[in-house]
This record gives sequence, structure tokens and C-alpha cells, in this order.
Amino acid sequence: MSKSQNSSEFHNLIKRDKNHWDLFTKKEEYQTNKTDKYGRISYKFSNNENILNPKVSEYLIKNGFNIEYEDSKKFAIFLSHDIDDLYPSFKHLIRSLGPYPLHKQKLGFLKFIRSYSKKRTPYKNFKKIVQLEKRYNANSSFFFLSSEKDIFGKKYNVEDVKDEISYLIEQDCEIGLHTSFYAYTNLEMIKHEKEKLERIIGKKIYGVRNHVYRFKTPDTWNLLSQAGFEYDSTFGYHDMVGFRNGMCHPYNPYDLNTEQVIPIIEIPPCVVDVSLFSYMKLNADKSWILIKKLIDDVEKLGGVLTILWHNWTFSYPVSYAGIFGKEWTDLYEKILKYGSEKNAWMTSGKNICNHFWKNNF
Repeated sequence: MSKSQNSSEFHNLIKRDKNHWDLFTKKEEYQTNKTDKYGRISYKFSNNENILNPKVSEYLIKNGFNIEYEDSKKFAIFLSHDIDDLYPSFKHLIRSLGPYPLHKQKLGFLKFIRSYSKKRTPYKNFKKIVQLEKRYNANSSFFFLSSEKDIFGKKYNVEDVKDEISYLIEQDCEIGLHTSFYAYTNLEMIKHEKEKLERIIGKKIYGVRNHVYRFKTPDTWNLLSQAGFEYDSTFGYHDMVGFRNGMCHPYNPYDLNTEQVIPIIEIPPCVVDVSLFSYMKLNADKSWILIKKLIDDVEKLGGVLTILWHNWTFSYPVSYAGIFGKEWTDLYEKILKYGSEKNAWMTSGKNICNHFWKNNF
């Protein structure tokens, strides 16, 4: 999208085609009562049968919208990590016993028990993640919780990782907010959590992702914008990879209730580790076949492919005791390697957001 093609032109173009407009705005979600126990709209409730096809982005490109990136990059890969846990919880311990002895790491649960009993913090593995990404000239975003209250049990105190956060900032990584489970429809709670994390890191928070993908269309976008976020990266499905509203490009959401553009950028998430192995029941090999195709498709459209790999996915077999093993870290490195070979801009959400605000919207 060139500078002259502003947000109004962007939305007006999509409006020309009702099917694309209804998909882009997710009109179906405005009055739906079909949600799971956490209040989320699942892919199985969606009418988007072509979830793996970014058809709205494809429509835009075919109608003359050209996306520009720095340094002659053809497309971008937004690398991100949600920091849900810093140490194994009791629920993790119980889950670790479930698959034994079927999983590859047959003694993984013993290591898990040792970590749990000795209160180790195997998920404080940020240096390992950063060093892996640096091999491929990449950097990423880390979304931290700033509230300990959670439906799944008490979470960590973000004050306990101030040194780790400082390290990440020194390595040019972005620190974003992972809103708590109860915050996604509560403006004051969102503001409080944002301000707390900003006080700790001494910097403005640009990006946000809601915990466990809780989202109410379009209300959550409006609240996040009012709270002062520049971008969100929540609008995907927790139980399926792909493009929830047919977009593989960052965009300004549109509120059908007010008939107004919402002043926040959505960088839509696409590939999530938990979606692949917990919901879609894919192993690492089958996941790679799918991810590789998604990378190729997004490259053709000059889009942005958002990857979410949780920090505990890098801590096999401690995390869930071998439900997954080293193959999932190897899969993440495959993504980095393939992206590097294709000359993708592999970077943080903040960098992508700033680029789009400056050059496209």
C-alpha cells in the first residue's frame, strides 16, 4: 500500500464486494452466541471455510494495493512469544502424567517433577530463544502478563523477571502486554495492567495480545485503542491456524456499529504452536508442511505471517513432560531458516506496526 492509499481508500475498496467486506469485518461475530467455555469464538463456529486462504488480502492485491517494505524485503514474519508461565504449575504436573508412556520423552515427567518440587524456572529461557533468532538475523516480541490473577491458577509476578526483561530490551526485542484472562472487556483493568508493565520496563508499551485469545468483536479493539495501544495481535482462532478474517496484512479494523475505522493496527496471528499440537493434533512434520505453504502464500501477497511460539515450547521435556519434545524447537528453527532463505523481514510487532503507520496508513 503506498502512502497515498490511506485507510479510507483501503476500506472503501473492500466494501465494493459484499462477501469480502462481511469476511473482513467478521459481521457474523457481532451477534453470535456460539462461544466456548472461555467466551471465545472457535473456528468450528465460523463460516470461513477457506481459513488457510487469505482471500481478502488476495483481493486487495489484485485490485492494486502494493505493500512496501524496507531493504527490498518481499514480505515479513512477525515472531512472537506469549509468556504465560515462568515455572511448572500443579496443573502442568498433572498433565505431565497423562501421556506417559506414549510420548517420546518417556522419562520427561521425572524431570518435570524435579523442576516442580525444587521450584525451578525452566521457562526463563529467553536467552536461548534470542540466541536462536539472532542466528537468522531476526528479533521478536515477548508478551508478558502483569497480573497474577488467572482462571488457570495464580501466575507469576512480572517484577521477578525485571532482569530478563532488561536483557530482552538490550537485544532489540519488544516487550508487549499479555492482558490477563479477565481484562479483555474491561478498560480500566487493561489500562492498569499496561501502566504497571510500563513502570517496570520504563518504556511505552506498543503491542498487546489477549490471554488465551479472548476477544469480543469489535469491542475489544475499541478498548485496546482507548487504552493507548498502537497494535493488537489477538484476532485469530485458538483452535486453528490461518486467517480469521481473510487478512495476511496489518490493517485498521472497522466497527460496523459506529461505521468508523478503529485507530489501532491489527497484525493478525496465523500460526500458533498450541493450535497445532493441542487442537489440530498435528505432529511437527505435518505442521511444517502446512507452515511452509502458508509462508509461500504470504510471500506471494507481500503479507505478514505472524508466528506465536510460547516460551515453554522451548523447554522440552519439562513443559508438559514430553507431550512435545525437541522437534518443536527444531520446527521453529525451520521457520527461521526458511524465512531467511526467502529474504523475509523477521522482526517484532512494534517494528512492523511502526512501518505500517509511517508508510501505509
